[in-house]
Amino acid sequence: MPPIRRNANTDMKNTNSTPSSPARAGIHLIALVFLAAGGAAVTGCNRSGASSAPVSESVSQSAAGATAQAADPLAISAEPGLMQRLRIEEPCWSQVGARVTVSAHVSVDETRVARVGSPVMGRVVELAVQPGQEVKHGQPLAALHSTALSDAQLSFLRALSRKQVDERAVERARTLLDAGVIGSVELHRREAELAQSKAEFDASHDQLELLGMSTAAVDQLEKTRQINSVLRVSAGMDGTVLERKVTLGQVVQASEGVCDIADLSRVWLVADVPEQSAGHLKVGQQVRAVVPALPDREIAGRLSFVSATVNPATHTVQVRLEVPNPDRKLKPSMLATMVLEDHPEKRVVIPAAALVREENSEHVFVQQETNRFVLRKVTVGQETDGDRVAVEGVQPGEKIITNGAFHLNNERRRRATRGNEGA
Repeated sequence: MPPIRRNANTDMKNTNSTPSSPARAGIHLIALVFLAAGGAAVTGCNRSGASSAPVSESVSQSAAGATAQAADPLAISAEPGLMQRLRIEEPCWSQVGARVTVSAHVSVDETRVARVGSPVMGRVVELAVQPGQEVKHGQPLAALHSTALSDAQLSFLRALSRKQVDERAVERARTLLDAGVIGSVELHRREAELAQSKAEFDASHDQLELLGMSTAAVDQLEKTRQINSVLRVSAGMDGTVLERKVTLGQVVQASEGVCDIADLSRVWLVADVPEQSAGHLKVGQQVRAVVPALPDREIAGRLSFVSATVNPATHTVQVRLEVPNPDRKLKPSMLATMVLEDHPEKRVVIPAAALVREENSEHVFVQQETNRFVLRKVTVGQETDGDRVAVEGVQPGEKIITNGAFHLNNERRRRATRGNEGA
């Protein structure tokens, strides 16, 4: 069979002609494979963290966090129910006097104290009172046996005898002068001796009284001429025995104390004011005091004494207030607090109930809008009648919460805590 000869032109036509249906199907299949491979590649990138949906969610969360961080943590919007529990007012001006608060103590009135002592040396043989006991003027406190008192009584009796002898000598001389037996010179000599003996007798009488013998006891000694060596130490005033300084059998020296007696119907309240705060102190200045032992008793008055000197050891100035004490409840050495009030000044004050303690500082809620408030730090001064002086942080005209600030701050904290947990 002869070989078949192909026409080159025919082959070229077949090559350039449109593929048949099976060929087109193969091409479409290959395209689908490539598309599937590309989709699988895209899906793998998204799992690695580059997917569009997670990126969008992360951006949204970051924006919410930035918004929460940008919000003022000290601000709060009150709900209608909470608003009904709040009182909103403006700080006001008030006359406030400068105050100095110092420690004080109760002391006896030094003008109402009697320090009873022994005028002679002697041994204590009797004690008649106890500390804290009420005594009357002239009441015996103790008894001492004293030889010095015996010697003084003996001298008194001798002076009494000489005076009596000289009195009789003068009377006899006058009789003899009238009879012409003696001259006037002798009468004058005896009168001079009588004058001297009277002076000695009077001196001995006074000596016995100085040694503690009463006038009645001296008169009794003059009548009976019996020496009594027991000395009775008596109270010199009505009052309370603060301290008994002797014991039974003790030998007491002359001028040594036996008992201290004080009238406690009026006492002193004494305080030491630092010199830097004592510049405006003066007698008659208004004073208030509180005694912790008597919280229901308020003490008010005016200074009765301001020391003219400064204590060099403590650099303080002593002041005192006289306080009536008819019920004797104020006792010596009781602790107290004294408040000295100076001339008043006009200051901005806010109620103490408006203050909120936050981070060891005082704050108040200042109204920004109808129901929106912000917690602001303030500096406050002294307290007066339930108000505090506003030194810094708030001005007249601003509205603050004067009642209910505590509840509003609790709500602010609760919301802040809930926000932190959500974040």
